[in-house]
Amino acid sequence: MYDFAIIGGGIVGLSTGMALSNRYPDAKILVLEKESRWAFHQTGNNSGVIHSGVYYKPGSFKAKFCRDGCQSMVEFCREHDIPHEVCGKVIVATEERELPLLENLYQRGLQNGIQVARITAEEVKEYEPYVNCLAGIRVFSTGIADYKRVAQKYAEIIQQHGGDLRLSTKVLKIVETPTGQVLETNQGSFETRFVINCAGLHSDRVAKLGNVDPQAKIVPFRGEYYELVPEKRYLVKGLIYPVPNPDFPFLGVHFTRMIDGSVHAGPNAVLSLKREGYTKTDFDLRDFAEVMTYPGFWKLAAKHADEGIKEIIRSFSKAAFVRSLQRLIPEVQMEDVIPTHAGVRAQALMNDGKLVDDFLIIQGKNSVHVCNAPSPAATSSIEIGKAVVAQLPAQPHLQATLNV
Repeated sequence: MYDFAIIGGGIVGLSTGMALSNRYPDAKILVLEKESRWAFHQTGNNSGVIHSGVYYKPGSFKAKFCRDGCQSMVEFCREHDIPHEVCGKVIVATEERELPLLENLYQRGLQNGIQVARITAEEVKEYEPYVNCLAGIRVFSTGIADYKRVAQKYAEIIQQHGGDLRLSTKVLKIVETPTGQVLETNQGSFETRFVINCAGLHSDRVAKLGNVDPQAKIVPFRGEYYELVPEKRYLVKGLIYPVPNPDFPFLGVHFTRMIDGSVHAGPNAVLSLKREGYTKTDFDLRDFAEVMTYPGFWKLAAKHADEGIKEIIRSFSKAAFVRSLQRLIPEVQMEDVIPTHAGVRAQALMNDGKLVDDFLIIQGKNSVHVCNAPSPAATSSIEIGKAVVAQLPAQPHLQATLNV
């Protein structure tokens, strides 16, 4: 009998396991991951950015967890000697109509307690000499990290506390019992008093296995990246972002210097035809049919038809993708970029067509379900783990510490 079973071995599931280990040192903790290694999906394919929290609605989980997580992630990386860098970033306006939006973003940063500064086009060039813009803001706390290494360290900490970590173990069924729940998997059955669902791209389905309404459906969006060829990496010193469309949940095509020194450009955002669809040809009939028959998707598509068409064009036209990059750095040419990895964002969408804008954590009977944790979940992972554990009902059979 386990005290806690966590479904999902991405960075959120592992951070929750680490928080449980700290709060309940004597608890029997189980982490189940269906893939053969940790952090295989969203965590292992993201941009590696330590986000500051400048974008998010003041008072939201995202704003608080990201601001606090930005600090706790850097501290964690320092403590465990994980590659990272607090390089800051610039967000720039390239058109007159974007200037009010840039000012709104600056004010939001101040509201969220983040160190931001207005900078002129000339001052932008002090940070990023090749950027073309009208004005910008400097976000000082943004950084980059190796999130695969972070997730692996979380797993090691759980193991050091006696946790049981199982890879290649897929949950097929959840059965309620008088004392908790039984998880039936492809590797046998596991009995637990409490279930924590951190299944990312499949979190809504796992919630339903546990007879919990996820309140939304996961719709997968693929983000496709290009990479600057090595001889053109000098064009980008750190992180360069455009002013995002405030009505669209994605941040726009941007430049990111990775922790290994490479420079990625992207992503666009297109509907994936498979929840784990990292290429244009990946297709799963069940995943596709669920999206196509979901009223919320068609309401979303109608609302953002223009933006959606632009994203699809960028997906199939390298020339269109490069033009979007040239808005930020005019010197970038077709031959300067080559395709690189893609990631898939697990975005929760409600039936009315509204995207779930915040982290979504739902209580069930002897269970908690993290049903929306896209970006900035990696940055916020330590704080999300603490928040999930703080929501758990009292465990009278366990001695709790006070450091969570």
